[in-house]
Amino acid sequence: MSFYWVKTNSFIKRVFSKYCWDIPNKEKKIYLTFDDGPTPEITDWVLSELKKFDAKATFFCIGKNINANSTLFERLIAEGHAIGNHTMNHINGWKSQTNDYIENVKNCASILADEKKLNSLLFRPPYGKIKKAQSKILRNLGYKIVMWDVLSADFDQSITPEKCLENVTKNVTSGSVIVFHDSIKASQNLKFALPKTLHFLKENGYAFDVIH
Repeated sequence: MSFYWVKTNSFIKRVFSKYCWDIPNKEKKIYLTFDDGPTPEITDWVLSELKKFDAKATFFCIGKNINANSTLFERLIAEGHAIGNHTMNHINGWKSQTNDYIENVKNCASILADEKKLNSLLFRPPYGKIKKAQSKILRNLGYKIVMWDVLSADFDQSITPEKCLENVTKNVTSGSVIVFHDSIKASQNLKFALPKTLHFLKENGYAFDVIH
């Protein structure tokens, strides 16, 4: 498994200060985010769990998954969650030509705007990997590039579901942007950790908000 920070290093946040890593506030608001959906069964289950706790979240969606699961995507919107762009095909910015990468983002944006009437300017790069030139173009187009403060690492099949839960509960603070994945790959860890995370956050006085 490649290296990753569960709690994003403060030095990284300072160096890449033009990205959104967290949203400091005095109200103990936290920001749950979900990447890679919408995915049948997984996203439906996530939405049902969120509803139990009256929790809103921000979903960074892949364009091809929106196309394939239109009804499920419409449920996301109907239930009051925020939507972000996660490229058309989940491409890696570091391995992509800048023009190709921007076009991929625009293709996803077109689906949101043309078919779903959404003009989302939230963007999260798949794998958190984006070149400086790609970032500059997207920011000039008005995008807010959203990274994260806490990574649940639910995608890492080498960790236990208990560790996935601990990654969040031991590192969350007011303003944290927390990443989960509504994907099949993450589902075993997610289905254990998400309900317990929601309960923990509620019990400890955190409020749920969406990213704007």
